[in-house]
Amino acid sequence: MSENAAAPKKQARNNGAVVMMCLSFVFGMGAMSYAAVPLYRIFCQVTGYNGTTQRVDQVSSVVLDRTMRVTFDANVAPGLQWDFKPVEREVNPKIGETIKVNFTAENRSNETQRGQAVFNVTPGEAGVYFNKVQCFCFTETDLKPGEKLEMPVVFYIDPDIVKAVESKDIHTVTLSYTFYPKEGPKPVASNAGGAVKIEKKL
Repeated sequence: MSENAAAPKKQARNNGAVVMMCLSFVFGMGAMSYAAVPLYRIFCQVTGYNGTTQRVDQVSSVVLDRTMRVTFDANVAPGLQWDFKPVEREVNPKIGETIKVNFTAENRSNETQRGQAVFNVTPGEAGVYFNKVQCFCFTETDLKPGEKLEMPVVFYIDPDIVKAVESKDIHTVTLSYTFYPKEGPKPVASNAGGAVKIEKKL
């Protein structure tokens, strides 16, 4: 076989190798993008980055003789016809004191709607010290037409907030929620949006 005849075959093999490399790169980038979301979420939960609060299973054993003003913000994204708001606009618990507050959500539409609340704390430096024992945001919430639900949040501020240089001068934090619509089969009855009874005595 002459060199001129072998050249097209060699070029084809080279082109095939380039295509395979490009496809591998695309699939690899797709896999990395898919993994980036849960990895970013874990990073935020561990570090409190971007005001991400912490989820804990037990209350604080230390309570300081200093209060922290905690204000609440409630929002609803387009797609949910809900009236969502805190029962109290602010509280002033002692740092380390476990406290329960309530939010209410009412479905103003004529159909069952499902929502999921996302949250953050400002200033962002306080997020790692804001510990939630119970929250309606841990699960999705289903509301039937006209249904109104009271949903608790049980939390405390970690006493270590007064030790860190970046957070020791914080006196007010804001806990903000936004409910987003969630797709999925609508249940026959509401599951109470995860607003379970609090078994722990506070």
